[in-house]
Amino acid sequence: MEQKLSSKSSVLLEEENIRLRTSLKELSILNEIAAAISSSLGLNKIIELIVNKCIKHLRVEQCYVTLLEKQPQHSDFKTMIRIADETNYDVAFRLDNQFVGWMVLNKKPITINELEKDSKFNLSGDSKIKSLICVPLLVKGELIGMLSVFNKKENQIFTGDDERLLAIIASQSAGVIENSRLAEEEKKLHIMEEELKLAREIQINLLPKTIPEIPGFDIAAKSIPAKVVGGDYYDFIKIDNDKTAFCLGDVTGKGLPAAMLVANAQATLRAQLIFNNAVDECLERANKLLFNSTDHTKFITMFLGVLDNGTGKITYTNAGHDHPFLFKNNGELERLNIGGTLLGSFADNKYLNSSFTIESGDSLVIFSDGITEAHNPNFELFGEDKLRELLLNECKNQSSAIIGKIIKEVNEFAGSAPQFDDMTLIVIKKL
Repeated sequence: MEQKLSSKSSVLLEEENIRLRTSLKELSILNEIAAAISSSLGLNKIIELIVNKCIKHLRVEQCYVTLLEKQPQHSDFKTMIRIADETNYDVAFRLDNQFVGWMVLNKKPITINELEKDSKFNLSGDSKIKSLICVPLLVKGELIGMLSVFNKKENQIFTGDDERLLAIIASQSAGVIENSRLAEEEKKLHIMEEELKLAREIQINLLPKTIPEIPGFDIAAKSIPAKVVGGDYYDFIKIDNDKTAFCLGDVTGKGLPAAMLVANAQATLRAQLIFNNAVDECLERANKLLFNSTDHTKFITMFLGVLDNGTGKITYTNAGHDHPFLFKNNGELERLNIGGTLLGSFADNKYLNSSFTIESGDSLVIFSDGITEAHNPNFELFGEDKLRELLLNECKNQSSAIIGKIIKEVNEFAGSAPQFDDMTLIVIKKL
């Protein structure tokens, strides 16, 4: 009887020793990982360390971390493979979307030792994945990704101890990974804010410091950028003592790329006007230069005019821009629609020009689509009809008062809706 008790005690003691050795090994591994990722490393470096430790201690062929990120426009998850160790393999293993969906729903570890026979998943027969463990990366109960290992070396099977160890590693690593990811996002946001600040400075510096004072004319202009800096700009260019060019342009896109394209367009147009003030020829040459020097997905709309200061004759062309309003002193309204298509869209664009004489009491109003496409919280547009009605009532006022009234009415219409695009206006009145 004593012999049986002694034998049983020996078995229990051996089991306890095994358990303790396993616990010590797990603790050693966790300490090793904790020491490795405790320093302020970048996200990829942290994940690489975790992956390499898992490969070493779990003796697997591959391991990678999958991060799940919500997209700004919707709640679907996007899987991002950050690190994959391709030990002894030319092709990295990839989890099927079925696993991602399963983990999103269940948020718990899963171990499979004969994947092709598992009824929960239907993988193709040529998959190199024979066995795996996937454990969730959870931060405050929210799934941020998965830690996965594949194919135990030497054809061994994954055990409950392997799953438990990987789950503990994931538990200890998730917070570090998320903090590192947030730090990277904050860094990117800071860089973006600096770029927007620089773009704003470029945009401000491109605008004329003063509005030309031409006897017999009342001229005003204003540009209000959206919170995300856009690509509106206006310009006045003195050609000689008798002629003044003016333009209003709108570049596709936002931020620093748009601001740089505006700078390019302004320099290009000014160079053309110095040598030739024929508006159609200026835009044709400027278009060719912009097409050859910019990304072909970037375009510019522009209204360009040249004013004869003495006679009041205005020659203009329109490169795909909103058609300006010309309010006549007799109550008639004209739209200036002669021109061509967007600058930078095709290398050999051709532009037509037209001319008219601005008479005493006439008002020319040039605007960007940030005015007409401003929307309210119900996503209703301000629109050209409202702008036309407003101008009919205000066109006899001073140019600066007209611009102020338009901006005021657009802002009141938009209410709490954020400004989506730049709002830019030029008003030229003949006294």
